[in-house]
Parts: sequence; C-alpha cells; structure tokens
Amino acid sequence: MSAAPQAQLDVRDRQLAVLAGLVQLERRVRAAATLEELGFLVVNDTHMLAGYRQAVLWRCDTARVQAVSGLAAPDRDAPFTLWLTTLFRDGMAGAESRKTAVLTAADLPAAEQAMWAEHLPRQALWLPLRRPDGSVPAVLLLARDDPWHDGEKQLLDTLADAYAHAWVALAGKPRRGIALTRSRKVWAGVAVAALLLLALPVRQSVLAPAELVARDPAILRAPVQGVVAEMLVKPNEAVEAGRPLARLDPRELESRLEVARQSLGVAEAELRQAQQTAMFDEKAKAALAVLQGRREQQAAEVAYVEELLRRITLVAPRAGVAIFDDAGEWVGRPVALGERILMLAEPRDAELEIHLPVSDAIALPPGADVRLFLNTDPASPLDARLVRAGYRAGQTPEGVMAYRLRATLTGDDPRVRIGLKGTAKLYGERTSLFMYLMRRPLAALRLRLGL
Repeated sequence: MSAAPQAQLDVRDRQLAVLAGLVQLERRVRAAATLEELGFLVVNDTHMLAGYRQAVLWRCDTARVQAVSGLAAPDRDAPFTLWLTTLFRDGMAGAESRKTAVLTAADLPAAEQAMWAEHLPRQALWLPLRRPDGSVPAVLLLARDDPWHDGEKQLLDTLADAYAHAWVALAGKPRRGIALTRSRKVWAGVAVAALLLLALPVRQSVLAPAELVARDPAILRAPVQGVVAEMLVKPNEAVEAGRPLARLDPRELESRLEVARQSLGVAEAELRQAQQTAMFDEKAKAALAVLQGRREQQAAEVAYVEELLRRITLVAPRAGVAIFDDAGEWVGRPVALGERILMLAEPRDAELEIHLPVSDAIALPPGADVRLFLNTDPASPLDARLVRAGYRAGQTPEGVMAYRLRATLTGDDPRVRIGLKGTAKLYGERTSLFMYLMRRPLAALRLRLGL
C-alpha cells in the first residue's frame, strides 16, 4: 500500500475516533442527573476530544465557579477561585461573551496579567454554553500552552451545544414537592402541633473538647537561668519524695564560683596585709573598713553561687507522677529563671478542663451537670460537676477563642488518668425547643443586623 492511501486511512481513523468520543460524551451528558454531576463531567471528560491543562466551569445565574478540573469541589475562598470570579464577571460584561474566542493574558488589564501568568497557561478558549434563545447559562474555560486550531474550536463549539441542552434540561427540571392532599383542618392541626412541639421545654446542652488535668500539681521551675543538662526521670514515671528529677548544666556556675573564690582570696590577702601595716601606718588603718566590707561582699558572692549550685538539681517535693514532654526535647534546651520544666501530680487526683468555644457558650449555673465522653471509651461517660468558669475568653492552641471551665469528677472511676482527652457535654438551664434550635441562627442574625 502506498503512503498516500495509508495517510488517508490514518486521517479517517482519527476522525472516527473523534466522532466516537463525541457520541460517548453526549451519552454521558444525557445520563447526568444533577448540575453538579454535569459540571464535573464537563471540566474533566472534555479532555477526550481536545487536550488542555486546566478547565473551569462558570455558572452565570449564581455568579460563581461551578467546577474546576481535578477537584471534587472548588474552594470558594481560595485566591485562585476569587480571581477566576473577577475574570468571569469582567468577561460576561459585554456582548462578546456569547461567542467562542481565544483569550490570552494580553487581553486583560496590566494588573491582572501577573495573576494569569501565575495560575493559567498561555492560551485559553472561552466556550459559552448557549441556549436556543441566545442566553448563556454557563461558560467553559479551557486553558493550555499550545494554540487552539479551528477544527478544535468547531468541534468544541458543537459539544458546547450538547452541554447547554443538558444544562437547560437539568436546571429547568421541576423539584418534586409533597402534594397537598389534606384538608385545611388537617394542616391547621399539624401547625398547632408544631407550635406546641416548639414550645416544649428542653434542657440546653453544648459539646466542648475536654481533658483530664492534675487538680493540685507541684510545679518545678528553673531555679536559675541556664541549660537543661539531663532529665533524670522518664515522662509519666512514678517518683518518691526527694528523688532528683532534672539537673541544669553546672559549668557556668562552677566557673562563676571559681572566680568568686579567687576574688575572695584576694580580698582576704589584702585585708591581712592591711591589718599588719595598720600598726604603724594610719592610712592602712583607715582602709581596714573598706577592705573588710569587700571581703564580706566576696564571701557573700561565694555563698550565693554555692547555693545556686545546690539548687540546679530539681528534687521531687512529694511523691507523684512526673508530667513533662519528651526528655529528648528538654536536654540541651535553654531555660529562663522561673520557666516551668515539669509537674508532679497524683495520677488519680484529676479534674476536668473544658474549652467552651465562644460561639457555643450558654448560661451555665454553678454546679451544672457535665458528662465526659473519653476518646478511649466513649460508650461509658463520666459524671462531673462544674466548679469554675472563666469570665474572659482566651485563645486555645488550636486558635479558637474559648472560655476555660473546670469541673470535678463525682465518682471514683479506674479509667481516670491525667492526660486523657474527650468531649464534654455541659447541661444548662431549661428553655423552649424553639429557642434551643434557633439560638445560634438568632445570634448570627443579631450580629449581622447589629442589634
């Protein structure tokens, strides 16, 4: 077979493949059940007919990005999505928005060209989905680095008609409602029952993260500014009273003590020399008080440094469990004077610390009931009583503004152990079911209206 007929056969095969892809895409479009499913298909499966690197579907009636290729759902607050919203809104302003066209960064204002270069390839095909009356319910943007050929634009324009037909069919599909087959009296009875149900008194409750913490821990702090040399116990290890727990690096204090002792020796030598010459030298006799004071000052410095050296070893003031982070994180770590290094606490002497978010705060009387659902055993909650609530909200390690509450456990449970976390359910005063359900919506409405 000659080269010319073979080339004709290759072209015909490619045309048949494109036609088969077009038919298959139209079949999938007709099978789409929702606009979300159709949008996902449009931005991802159009790749069967024309290659592209990114695809974005814009919905005109809601003025927002409907779908982005490679994503299950676009992030509405992402910088890329916000910039696309501006791009599509500006593009839909003129009559040219109803025509298929090729866009580049040069078609945008100078301020927007940098965003295009950062987020999109060089060539983009503006593909409106047109209704029979000429209106545009959605726009498909296909972007790639290679130029768009006339054949591709005609093929995609034909495919856009199928997309538009499916879009109109799904957007105009009437929602199924519940037929009103009951009489007015029945509906009036249902309304009265609903009102009575909303007036039913219920007990307010709220969920908040909680942790079992030590009730009255002994906090061991750095006695001097220095570096932690070693941790002498392991985390959560039981220790007896008087046992060494941690030790700071003594080298700096030892060097300081050596200097102070030498200064004391010099002061004592000067004092002795002045005492010997004071018998016949009035000037030396007058300097005795100054030298005596200097000697006492150096002796006090030596005693002070010796006391610091004795204190660099942290000793357990009582029996308990050593609570601190990984020992490897402390060794070699510089600490400031008074900085907490570890705590000692009884493992069973625990209370509940609750961080109640500001958005979920309710009126909680003293002694309010609390139930703790441990993460390790959520099926068997622990009972507690609220004893203290912070009057001012603070930021938690997770970045949430919350009130700090404390509750005491009412029973003796063997599962209680310091460090366990869970979810606390706090019970407040009774209110109507309507206020229970509408508390947060009403608070948000009040905040929005400024009342």
